[in-house]
Amino acid sequence: MTTIHQDDLIDSVADALQFISYFHPVDFIQAVNAAWEKEESQAAKDAMAQILINSRMCAEGHRPICQDTGIVTVFIKVGMDIRWDATMSVADMINEGVRRAYSHPDNVLRASILTDPAGARRNTGDNTPAVINMEIVSGNTVDVHVAAKGGGSEAKSKFAMLNPSDSIVDWVVNTVPTMGAGWCPPGMLGIGIGGTAEKAMTLAKESLMDPIDIQELIARGPSSTAEELRLEIYEKVNDLGIGAQGLGGLTTVLDVKVRDYPTHAANKPVAMIPNCAATRHAHFVLDGRGPALQTPPNLDDWPQITWDAGPTALRVNLDTVTREEIATWKPGQTLLLNGKMLTGRDAAHKRIADILGKGESLPEGVDFTNRFIYYVGPVDPVRDEVVGPAGPTTATRMDKFTELMLGQTGLIGMVGKAERGPMAVEAIRNHGAVYLMAVGGAAYLVSRAIIAARVVAFEDLGMEAIHEFEVKDMPVTVAVDVNGNAVHRSGPAEWQKVIQQRKTA
Repeated sequence: MTTIHQDDLIDSVADALQFISYFHPVDFIQAVNAAWEKEESQAAKDAMAQILINSRMCAEGHRPICQDTGIVTVFIKVGMDIRWDATMSVADMINEGVRRAYSHPDNVLRASILTDPAGARRNTGDNTPAVINMEIVSGNTVDVHVAAKGGGSEAKSKFAMLNPSDSIVDWVVNTVPTMGAGWCPPGMLGIGIGGTAEKAMTLAKESLMDPIDIQELIARGPSSTAEELRLEIYEKVNDLGIGAQGLGGLTTVLDVKVRDYPTHAANKPVAMIPNCAATRHAHFVLDGRGPALQTPPNLDDWPQITWDAGPTALRVNLDTVTREEIATWKPGQTLLLNGKMLTGRDAAHKRIADILGKGESLPEGVDFTNRFIYYVGPVDPVRDEVVGPAGPTTATRMDKFTELMLGQTGLIGMVGKAERGPMAVEAIRNHGAVYLMAVGGAAYLVSRAIIAARVVAFEDLGMEAIHEFEVKDMPVTVAVDVNGNAVHRSGPAEWQKVIQQRKTA
C-alpha cells in the first residue's frame, strides 16, 4: 500500500500554483503564436503580440501572467490502495498549499477570494478556500490537476437545459457573441454535455485541463460524436470574426473541448466555460516517493516577438488632457498614456456611489475632474517593483456606475478591458467622454509602464483600493469615442463579413 505524506500534497499544490502563475502551458503558447502568424486583423495581431511578449517576460521574471491570479480549482483522484500519513483532511492540505503559494515572498499572488459572497464580501487574504472536486478511484496514486481560473472568464460561463432535439452547435454559436470579450479571447471553450446541471458544469471545467490538440484532430479527422462537435464548433465560432480581445479577427478560439456523460431521456444539459489568455493549469501524480514538483519549460519554445505602438501612435499627457483633445480621438487609434490617473473597480465604485448618494464629499486625493480612471486590481509589488502585474479588469461590470461617474465626478475617460454595454456607451456619448482598452492577459507588460503608484483611498479594500498610478507610454486603444462609436461592435462585424465572403467566393 502506498503512503502519501501530508507535506507531499501541500508542497506539490503550492509548487504547481506558483509554477502556473508565471508559466503558460507550452501548447497554449504555440497555439497563440500560430494564430498570431496567420492573423490579418492588425488590432488582433497587436493584442496577441502583447500577450506573447507578456508571457515570455513572466516566464523569465517569475511574476504573474495576469493580475487576476484566479480562484483555485482542483480535480483530485485518490487511489483506493493508498494510505495517508496526515493529521489534516485532504481539503485542508490542499488549502494549505494554496495559502503557501499565494503568500510566497518572492512572487506574492493576488488574494481575490471573498467570504460571505452575498453579504459583506470580505477578502480571505490568502485566496483560500479552493474549489475541490474529489473522486475515489482504483489504484495506488493520487492524481491531481490544479488550475487558477480568472474571474473574467469564469463570469462568462453559460448553462442551458436544452430539449433533446435541440442543436448543441446552434446554442454555442448563438451564445458565444453574448459573452462579449471579457473572457479575453483567444482562449479555449470547455463544453460539458449530459448528466445533470452540476455534472455538465464540472465536465466543462475539467475539459479545460486537456492539452490543445485541435490541429491534430483536424489532420486525422473525428472518430466520435464529441470530436465531430469539437470540429464544427471550432470552425463556426471562429467564423464569427470576434477575434483577439473582441477586436475582430480570424481567431477567437484556439481549441474546443467536449466531455459528455449519460443523461436523463428528457434532458440535454449543456455547459460552456471559457478559458482566457491567462490559461493556467498543471498536473502531478503522488506515488509515495515525495512531492511531485513541476519541471520548468524550455524558454526556447517561446517565440521571440517584438512589438511597438508604431509611428502613428499618439502620446497623451493625462495631466493636461482636455475634453477638446479627446474629441479628436478615433476608434481603433493607438494611444500612449503618460502622466497620472486614478484606479478603481467594483468595490471602489460601490463605495463612491454610496458617498455621493449621501451628499458627502469624496476622500482627499480622490478628484476625478478631467481625469481618467483605470479599472484594475493590481498584484502587490515585490523587490524593487513599483507595482505588481496590473492588467485591466472587465469594464462591463462598471457600466451601471458610468452615468454617475461621468455626470457627478468630472471624469472624462476610462481604461479597462473588453466592450462596454449600451448603457455605458450612451453615457459616454452624452457626456463627451471616451473609453480606452488595454490588453487583457498582458498584466506584467502593462505594469512596466507604471513608474509610480500609491494608495490614495479605501485602503481597507486591499487590491480594490483606489490607487494613483503614474504611467509612461502605457499602450491603449480607443474603444469608444466621444460619439459612441465602439470598436467591439465594428471590428467583429467587419471580420465576420470578410470570413463569410471568403467562404462563398
